[in-house]
Amino acid sequence: MPRRRVTDDERELWHRVARTARRLAPSPSPEADTRKGPVPDPAAPRPPGPPPPATVPTVKRRPHPPATPPRVALDLAEPVSDHLARQPVQMDRNLHTRMMRGKLEPEARIDLHGMTVAQAHHALMGFMLSAQARGLRLVLVITGKGRAKGPDHAAPMPVRAGVLKHEVPQWLRGAPLASMVLELRESHRSHGGSGAYYVYLRKRR
Repeated sequence: MPRRRVTDDERELWHRVARTARRLAPSPSPEADTRKGPVPDPAAPRPPGPPPPATVPTVKRRPHPPATPPRVALDLAEPVSDHLARQPVQMDRNLHTRMMRGKLEPEARIDLHGMTVAQAHHALMGFMLSAQARGLRLVLVITGKGRAKGPDHAAPMPVRAGVLKHEVPQWLRGAPLASMVLELRESHRSHGGSGAYYVYLRKRR
């Protein structure tokens, strides 16, 4: 069968189409995939990654103050000097002022140093009865300040520095001596200071 020849109209149409056509980019040549195992599908969705680490809220701590050793005070009772100083004045105020300044000289005195509690109580009773019988007004009772406690002293119960220093005011404020005592104060330093007591007696009736 003889080949049909292209007509002029068909040739003109071909040239028109050829002028509007664009050359396609050459596709890359396929190469062998050297990866081992299954090849992931690039179009497949990616698996979710590990969850982000949990954030722990930070707690601001207040700075601790420097540790200081606590002071241990075992003697919880009020000091005798403070207790007596708070008592209202019973005697004449002018005489009281002179007495506290050491301007009044005691008419008699007793020193209880070196005595046991029983001996001191007996001696004080006799001394006070004798002073009242003689009509004396101001006497001095010397007890001493007591042995001071060392810096390393520790005890499970309160411990007094001097027994007589704390017992004598109780005796003078209790029966039968309370009825003859008008005023009780710690003495001026010229008469012993906190180691002695002024005892101002009532007038004998």
